[in-house]
Amino acid sequence: MNSIWELETFYRNRDIIIIGAGFSGLWTALSIKEKYPGKSVLIIERNNIPLGASTRNAGFACFGSLTEVIADSQKMGWDKTLELVKMRFDGLQKIRYYFESEEIDFELNGGYEIVNDEEPLQYIHFVNEKLKSITGLEQTYTLKQEKIKEFGLGKSQFLIENTCEGSLHSGKLLQKLLEKCHELKVEFLFGTEVKSIEENPEDIVVHLSKNTSVKTEQVVYCTNAFSSILLEHEEIIPARGQILLTEPIDDLKLKGTFHYDEGFYYFRNLGNRILLGGGRNQDFKTEETAIFETTEFLQNHLEGFLKEVILPDQEFKIALRWSGIMAMGPEKTPIVKQLSKRQFCAVRLSGMGVALAPKIGEIMAEMIEERRDNAFQFFNLHT
Repeated sequence: MNSIWELETFYRNRDIIIIGAGFSGLWTALSIKEKYPGKSVLIIERNNIPLGASTRNAGFACFGSLTEVIADSQKMGWDKTLELVKMRFDGLQKIRYYFESEEIDFELNGGYEIVNDEEPLQYIHFVNEKLKSITGLEQTYTLKQEKIKEFGLGKSQFLIENTCEGSLHSGKLLQKLLEKCHELKVEFLFGTEVKSIEENPEDIVVHLSKNTSVKTEQVVYCTNAFSSILLEHEEIIPARGQILLTEPIDDLKLKGTFHYDEGFYYFRNLGNRILLGGGRNQDFKTEETAIFETTEFLQNHLEGFLKEVILPDQEFKIALRWSGIMAMGPEKTPIVKQLSKRQFCAVRLSGMGVALAPKIGEIMAEMIEERRDNAFQFFNLHT
């Protein structure tokens, strides 16, 4: 049994409990505390540090590549695609507003996409027209053939630049968000797993173990790919992203963030090292998992891609290998909605959580207050 000291401090009643301390959980907590400073907010995280996609990604401040935007528009239509692009663009601006670039190693060196057939080039002008109202640029995407040689990508046919994308240090961004949350008196229970949720007419009981629970008025699920147990009715498919990092490379020419094959491959320089991830489209079924592992097949494939596309005729050694777990669905639209009178969720960020989470936090802060006394309803991001 718990002591009176624990029951009156760590496990006392809270106004809002957020499950998950990744980017979406932290930005949601910040948005709620800024909008409603008097509310008590507790974040419960089952790991000792934020995990999932937030600390296991490639450190992209993702805007989206040309072929990715084209593919999204064909799948979801332009309205949803542009709404998503705007959220990412605004989210990156918000990160830069909150934190100094040197605090989180934010670099806006531009994003590039390698394209090896001419078809996407025919869409550049059309897509630029569509994005002009979001980015304020006449040309969001431009062909930069002269940089192919400059970056040492001699085997690539076309290179498309996108000045809205950058890179950052995911760990440092999370640390800064945690500091900000502490300043605003957000509280945390790390290393604590939610076993079950019990919703009553007057409150919600969040069960942490047989004898330990915390009561709250509202719960927000920010568990992304790890939502299937708690949100079994939502369309959430875990997607593992495998990554490798090289040892330092002498006279590395590559600088910036790069995409290939509709974003299924992504790589960047980390100082004078190469960080490369992706390739899950080579083995979709195996990579539909929430298990943090790397596989010999995909790691070998990534090394081959490194040798063939990024560093032809150069020696390299691998320093680190890891994987992160993203959440995908039938389309890239995040699930940001009310589940019941007292339960909400902000999940399925499709590998773009760094850029999307700052705006999703704002949406959730609005939704929580507006809907708190309503009868059971569903609210999608697009309604």
